[in-house]
Amino acid sequence: MTIDGKEISYDQNGLIPAIIQDEKTGEVLMLAYMNKESLEKTVETKETWFYSRSRQELWHKGATSGNRQLVKRISFDCDQDTVLVQVEPMGPACHTGKRTCFYETAFEEHTPIRSIVHEVVEEIKDRRDNPIEGSYTTYLFNEGVDKVLKKVGEESTEVVIGAKNRDKEELTNELADLTYHTLVLMEMLDVSVEDVKGILRERRPKKEVLRDE
Repeated sequence: MTIDGKEISYDQNGLIPAIIQDEKTGEVLMLAYMNKESLEKTVETKETWFYSRSRQELWHKGATSGNRQLVKRISFDCDQDTVLVQVEPMGPACHTGKRTCFYETAFEEHTPIRSIVHEVVEEIKDRRDNPIEGSYTTYLFNEGVDKVLKKVGEESTEVVIGAKNRDKEELTNELADLTYHTLVLMEMLDVSVEDVKGILRERRPKKEVLRDE
């Protein structure tokens, strides 16, 4: 089987390991196996399908639990014997109810922060939907857009001052404050991180293809 001109290398049992990754955060959600049919159904339906080695049958992720995975991108490694499927998860990936199957940590030098922006966004959304007395985020939502705009202006000025002072610690803290208040403003006005990413992606310089004349 080929996809976009790539010849896929299945193992002796006709299977290929599939790594499932959250498209937004980069978090690895699970590892499963696909055969030719399940991979074809994944491409066709734009939802993940796998092959169960224990039951010897296809299974559609979320068919019973509702925790479907909407496929956004499919890639292969250099040998075309492992597939990476980037998805938008509609719920936990693990049968235990955990967001990811990889929740048991064997070694950790430091806590990963690659998804911190999305975690902050989720906390902001939660404070909007579930106000908590004494919460600063709840206070901002209660005060409204004008208050948040004032804070964004103040923090922007502090960023300028930190930069002029050539003080990395000060600048880093002020950038964090500006980012937080900007995220609150975005939530108030229904602008998502993905909306901003989309604009940045459009603005990236297009790679020129060099051709021999």
